[in-house]
Amino acid sequence: MSHRGKSTLRGVVAIFAAFIAAGGIFSAYGINPIHAYAVIAHDALVVPGAFPEIFRSTIPLLLTGVGLVLAFRAQFYNIGAEGQLLAGAVAATGVALFTPVRGPMTLPVMFAAGFVGGALWGLLPSLLKLRLNVNEVITTLMMNYIALYFVSWLVTGPWRGPSVRGFAYTDQFPAAAWLPLIPGTRIHWPTLALGVVLAAGCAVLLARTRLGFAIRVQGENPEAARYVGINALRTTLLVMLLSGGAAGLAGVGEVAGVHHKLLDPNQVSLGYGYTAIIVAWLARGQALATLITATLFGLIYSSGDVMQVSLQMPFRVTSVFNGLILFFLIGSERLLAYRVRWAPRPAPADPPAPAAAPHRPSGEEQWE
Repeated sequence: MSHRGKSTLRGVVAIFAAFIAAGGIFSAYGINPIHAYAVIAHDALVVPGAFPEIFRSTIPLLLTGVGLVLAFRAQFYNIGAEGQLLAGAVAATGVALFTPVRGPMTLPVMFAAGFVGGALWGLLPSLLKLRLNVNEVITTLMMNYIALYFVSWLVTGPWRGPSVRGFAYTDQFPAAAWLPLIPGTRIHWPTLALGVVLAAGCAVLLARTRLGFAIRVQGENPEAARYVGINALRTTLLVMLLSGGAAGLAGVGEVAGVHHKLLDPNQVSLGYGYTAIIVAWLARGQALATLITATLFGLIYSSGDVMQVSLQMPFRVTSVFNGLILFFLIGSERLLAYRVRWAPRPAPADPPAPAAAPHRPSGEEQWE
């Protein structure tokens, strides 16, 4: 089996194993797993108006997942997409509420600001990694919490809207800062189109450009990258600017297309930055594959609403399911690295014959 075939098999095994394990969660709530999956499939795919919600959740996962594919291909483990998404949301809110930009230029400037905000939020961990060899997993994860508390401070302090009567969010954006929706849905189509274009562009970048070659070589063999003269500092900085910027675009989509205000960070992002790690991992470094994996997890997020309404289960069960997929994905990578071979069991060997007892001469023989 080819390497790509093995990678696909790992993903399929992980997803099916997670479905089976999730059945235990439904059973713990006293719900028949088969009945639960039937309800989820019906309410998420068949009920009118439910199907588009899958793509609404897909949008931030797609944008963030594409950026993480770039980072992971360069062997830079960016765990900070959640914070970069929030940074993009903050930057876009600043443009919408606190700048004189109005009219048709509002949304383009918001997207530009969101990209820059997310990119800059990912810049510090990359510099710490390159200059001081600080583990990027730790620094990017810590930056998530800084972003979370920073947004909480903004919406409860200086940016809290005077017209919201004490609630923790800003004033509503002006109409020019609202993303258009597909009629009858909550899908902000410009951001969805941007995600598709970004996935295609990332695939071309990795396969057809000098930067893509540098990213692939640096990720697969850093020693070879140094030997051929690839600048690791420049490559890593560019990768993190693009990765963080893509997550920042997802943040713009959430505040301009869904909420039309900046609010509590746990409402701006339902853990999209963390789930995008699994989206990128399942994509196996292929940017176009995120179109499929992001949609899969968009379905899981949509199922969370179904579980909450129809099955009376907490929405955060979706996080448990995401964790199960990641757990089995990592486990399958390890287990499938070995080849199981069935060999006939050897027949048991005959037991050795007992040794003859030594002859002891009698008394007469001794005297003779």
